[in-house]
Amino acid sequence: MNVHQKTAIFPRRGLLFALPLCLALSAVAPAQKPTAPPTALAPSAAPSGCTLPAGPSHADAKAPSKITPEQAQKLFALVDVLIKFSSDETGLPIKSSVKRQLTSRDEVEKYLEEKFNEDQGTKRLQRDEIVLKKFGLLDRDFELKPFLLALLKEQIEAYYDSKTKTVNMLDWVGPDDEQPVLAHELTHALQDQHSNLEKWNDQTPDDVSTDSAGDNDHLAKDEMDTARDAVAEGQATVVMWDCELKPMGKSLIKDPEVLDLVKNQMSGAEDSPVMARAPLLLSESMLFPYREGMSFEQDVWMDQGQMAAFAGALDRPPTSSWEIINPREYEKRHIPAIPLLPNIHPLTDPTYKPYDIGQVGQLDVHILSELLGSDNAARDLTPAWNGGLYWAGQLRSATTPAAQADTASIGLFYLSIWKNADSAQVFARIYSNTLGRKYSHVGELSSGTSAASDGSVEHLFTTNEGPVLITTRGKMVFIAESFPLPLARQLTALIFDAQGGGPMHMANAPLDLHTPPLSPDAPRGALTSDLVHFFAEAGVMKSVVDAERLALQKSLAP
Repeated sequence: MNVHQKTAIFPRRGLLFALPLCLALSAVAPAQKPTAPPTALAPSAAPSGCTLPAGPSHADAKAPSKITPEQAQKLFALVDVLIKFSSDETGLPIKSSVKRQLTSRDEVEKYLEEKFNEDQGTKRLQRDEIVLKKFGLLDRDFELKPFLLALLKEQIEAYYDSKTKTVNMLDWVGPDDEQPVLAHELTHALQDQHSNLEKWNDQTPDDVSTDSAGDNDHLAKDEMDTARDAVAEGQATVVMWDCELKPMGKSLIKDPEVLDLVKNQMSGAEDSPVMARAPLLLSESMLFPYREGMSFEQDVWMDQGQMAAFAGALDRPPTSSWEIINPREYEKRHIPAIPLLPNIHPLTDPTYKPYDIGQVGQLDVHILSELLGSDNAARDLTPAWNGGLYWAGQLRSATTPAAQADTASIGLFYLSIWKNADSAQVFARIYSNTLGRKYSHVGELSSGTSAASDGSVEHLFTTNEGPVLITTRGKMVFIAESFPLPLARQLTALIFDAQGGGPMHMANAPLDLHTPPLSPDAPRGALTSDLVHFFAEAGVMKSVVDAERLALQKSLAP
């Protein structure tokens, strides 16, 4: 836990499986120019900070009329004012002017729908969705694509496009509402000028691995994008906050208690009908890079100064959600451990085609523990996490679209490692107790049966999708779902034995920041990183801005 103790690591209620980049709003949507050309504000007219309205107005949802030409002029002029503010706050220099344009509601929605309806996009959504359902993070009957489309239509406030170096402002949101959003998005423009976000924020390998070397390359780099998203969004959210606080003589550094106010307000459901219906996975994935990224940035800034928190975190970014949640470990240059994955392919490949692989990070464990157990289980188990990985294969016999969309076609295993044996047993018990949520006809064939002289204990269940074998050995839990039982036991022994008695493999793969960006069709790996990346790339969300407004009102209340 951080020295600067927070009220809660994950306040209720806010996710983690990043959808592919090409579905995000980061590509350019057609834009509408303001009726009158923008004019720069005179220096004397430049505001020293943002001025928020009295509270969440959601004017865009209640009165979707377009802003006036005069408001458009003011918005365009604010870009130059606010990028200067962001540069002063972050220490990141302004190397070039940022292009700006207005985008209409119809154009944003048309763009989103076109991207969601692309053939490749549908395939990627199906890949992500089926693994999430197999894990129990989404209900079997939940339809991910239409829900995400509705969520983005409701939540999107503005976005910076790193491909065209353009900040896109919505032509139905007035200057007062857009000011904090612009401060946020222009911070991304400065990050882009410093680090080239197109390359910096795409580290995950670009294909499903089919051999042992590829598996371990995936695992070594799996959570990098999640961590980088949290840095990028955390920095931008800090600037957005200080834009409001500076005119009052306050800041997140001078007044760190303000952070608790905004995190507690950042639930995502306030005045948000779609977010109120969002599964825990989606709400946490959307809010994680803003909420925990802001906390990470504040701690590093307080401990090591502005340069370390901004340029330093871009130049030496964290590699995992564990480092984001535990900034002191990042500051000490501690690298999270990754369990070893031996060569499983001679066992799995005759029957299963490799489908997905990734880490199960600390953020993933929090969501799993809360969803399968309770808030208390998540609070107790999350700090005890000490590593995890998963692998999914699809039956080669599943050749039709219907069969491939069925979770029964997926064989899944999950190795979870804990800091102590008690936590491992608690997690295994919670996981086994909730199998009925995602399978039917669940029956327990053996309970607490010793599987070997090494102390392994297995619990075997039958389900409508095949056997589920949950085995504990000391601090480790191994879960094999839907594999034939002989194969499940072979995988259990192989992966347990590979961990040995020594330290786990360390995620120290060197990074090449000059490699080309990944194909937008690439599966991104980690259990929740795709959704985190998807939401972070889409632009700043309404829930984040509204949380700021509510917290600011409370901080100023007598």
